[in-house]
Amino acid sequence: MAAHFGRRLRKGAASTAVAAAAVAALSASQAPGVAGEDNRPTTAGATDSVPDGTGGATGNSPYYTDLPPLKSPEPSPSAPVGTPVSRGDAEAGIPATVLDAYKKAAAELRTSKPGCNMPWQLLAAIGNVESGQARGGQVAADGTTLHRILGPQLDGNGFALIPDTDGGAYDGNSTYDQAVGPMQFIPSTWAWAGRDGNGDGKKDPNNIYDAALAAGGYLCRNDWDLSREADLHSAILSYNNSQDYLDLVLNWMEYYRKGTHTIPDGTGGVPEHRSDEGTQRVPSPSPHPTRPPTTKPAPKPHKPGGEHGGNETPEPSKPPVPPTPPPTTPGTPTDLVDHLTGTGTGKLTAMTGDAFTERIGVRAETKVGKSVAKVRIRFTLTGDTDATFAGGETVATVATDAKGVALAPPLQAGEKAGDFKVTAAVVGRQVKGVDYTATVTERVADALARTGIDPLICAAGGEFAGQVQVKATYRGAAAGKVAVTATLVKSLIDATANDKGPYFKDATGKPVRSLTGLRTDAKGLLTLPKLYADDTAGTFLLRVTTAGGATLTVPLTVEAAGPPVVPTPDPSASSDSPAPDPSASS
Repeated sequence: MAAHFGRRLRKGAASTAVAAAAVAALSASQAPGVAGEDNRPTTAGATDSVPDGTGGATGNSPYYTDLPPLKSPEPSPSAPVGTPVSRGDAEAGIPATVLDAYKKAAAELRTSKPGCNMPWQLLAAIGNVESGQARGGQVAADGTTLHRILGPQLDGNGFALIPDTDGGAYDGNSTYDQAVGPMQFIPSTWAWAGRDGNGDGKKDPNNIYDAALAAGGYLCRNDWDLSREADLHSAILSYNNSQDYLDLVLNWMEYYRKGTHTIPDGTGGVPEHRSDEGTQRVPSPSPHPTRPPTTKPAPKPHKPGGEHGGNETPEPSKPPVPPTPPPTTPGTPTDLVDHLTGTGTGKLTAMTGDAFTERIGVRAETKVGKSVAKVRIRFTLTGDTDATFAGGETVATVATDAKGVALAPPLQAGEKAGDFKVTAAVVGRQVKGVDYTATVTERVADALARTGIDPLICAAGGEFAGQVQVKATYRGAAAGKVAVTATLVKSLIDATANDKGPYFKDATGKPVRSLTGLRTDAKGLLTLPKLYADDTAGTFLLRVTTAGGATLTVPLTVEAAGPPVVPTPDPSASSDSPAPDPSASS
């Protein structure tokens, strides 16, 4: 592997000095440990609970040794996970369906095995090392590989010896086992580790959804916690018992953690170097013998005299028969799609917080307009609103039905008004998508009523005893979270704010006669702040208006203050007073 690493560095390093230093560091990091029976280095925990005893999930089959772009040599297992790497656009791109499978598998395991702490980047790293991300994303709409991905037959000739365990059901080989599919499971491991990751009722190692979930479950066994370095290393080594393999997977996992992006299916590159490069192998008997000839060869011509009648005439040479071309792989439904058409979805509008009543749909068609079933359509929502599909997702994948139609999940408006876009595109094929524009509007009310019936009366200079409460409705139902404005207007025909009469108070206690930014509660109710009156008597109008145009006018009465009360003298007070003394004047 050091040779492969050196070639990669010579290809991309800035100087020979950097390459030399990196190769030296790599050699140090890959010093052999305790050798096993097959002379591969081993690490403690590498053989933990592998039920079939065949060397991990892959039978220690060959793998791709290409490295991600690095600024420093790959780390040894004892080095902290998180070695800095540099991002490269080509290597960081993962085909859309393959990436979707990794993320769905990790999400499933967060629920079924939360203590495992499975990162999807680990599945992506193993998928790249094992199959180059399903050979650059060569998968059908349901995630099944377009072409069978097989490792060499494990016949003991340069590899492990694993006689056939599945009757050739998965690998087509009834003599020896071979690693199968994008995650390279050997049939004997798949028999107990296989999963159904795409919900079609089958466990197929050639399907990236099934294989990714199975790989995750395999790595999460033994109560391993992959957030712990020791458990992470044990899990990877149990997949393929090789120190080089461990180092390589750790590098790719960290590389994907630094950043990745989605690329169309079938457009990814395939690694160039494999761990079995240079292995000398003696040709093995084919597990599929060729069909015997159906006609007997013509007898050789000879001279008269019978079997011993003289020298035989040499058989004339015949032109070579050209080999029969291998059968072509039948096209998938996705390959037949020429374009998408909309299904006549009407105007997409909903108020904040409400569900859209219209469903977005597209039809997959061939060049001549025939519908295509079983094609995966990805619906992607973009824009400044917080609208989502039902369930809170902004991306949804749906297969077309027998009529070639795929309907996106219902749309749900968020709390932010505005426009957004939904794009429908074919998964695994570069076909022009179909765009829909949707609008989220503010909540509105079409009716507004006061909840109380008591008149609102106040003496000049005083305060109103009660508070105004209103209820907003829309089509007879409570209109919650509707914007409301309350203004003390000059008259029925003049909606400008009055400069006298009743008023509200702001936070500092100053009079204000118009309030904005009010909203009804979930039941459509709104209680206005307390009202006060200045010294002006009369009848005044409070106008309450909602988004949507519902309006209510409430009369307010301010009574004039009465004249000051003058105390009346008490007549009894004079009779109680003492009589004047006549002698006092003399």
